[in-house]
Amino acid sequence: MADDQAQGLRRLSRPVPEELSPSARVVYDAITGGARSKGPKYFQLVDDHGRLEGPFNAMLLAPTIGNAVQALGAAIRFQSTLTEREREVAILVVAVAAGSNFEWYAHAPIAQANGLTDDELSQIKHGTCPSSLPGRERLVYQVTSELVSQRRLHDVDFDLAVSQLSEQTLVELVYLVGYYELLDLSLRAFRTPLPEGVPSPFSSLSEGGTAT
Repeated sequence: MADDQAQGLRRLSRPVPEELSPSARVVYDAITGGARSKGPKYFQLVDDHGRLEGPFNAMLLAPTIGNAVQALGAAIRFQSTLTEREREVAILVVAVAAGSNFEWYAHAPIAQANGLTDDELSQIKHGTCPSSLPGRERLVYQVTSELVSQRRLHDVDFDLAVSQLSEQTLVELVYLVGYYELLDLSLRAFRTPLPEGVPSPFSSLSEGGTAT
């Protein structure tokens, strides 16, 4: 239901920090005090009451698995052999394929801060690989697009990715795609809206703040 987001009909409870169990507090502190909290703030991680925004709130409600999920996300963002630009290109391709408002809202500013232009972001948003991207970034776009659209990687593209990116980087890219698709599924299943006052990056909305 597209109206679920507009009406703010989120499905999960949303605890403030004072309400968290000890195990949930470990997850909360890892998210709000870890690498995500360092440096420039490109998106809203918590609201005015300290409650987590986006897909992070759900991690508090199943803290053992939630902590593993947030740790995987932190490793993908801050410990990968992908460059920052390559990583953000891949995340945005997943966001477009899933129609994920939150992931586009959170990561388009990071991509822009790493040098992607408004025109390049617009082309990615409309499903086109910008010809202005360097070769490795175009390859990341190509591989990510194939993974999200075909759920596989053909031999030619696999061989090209291994030769130009490395086997390790390709494995990390596949894990990145799976992680951000997991976040999108969480956003959809729990009808998680964007932070209050944030406009939808996509014009057509469905469950969980995602575009059809």
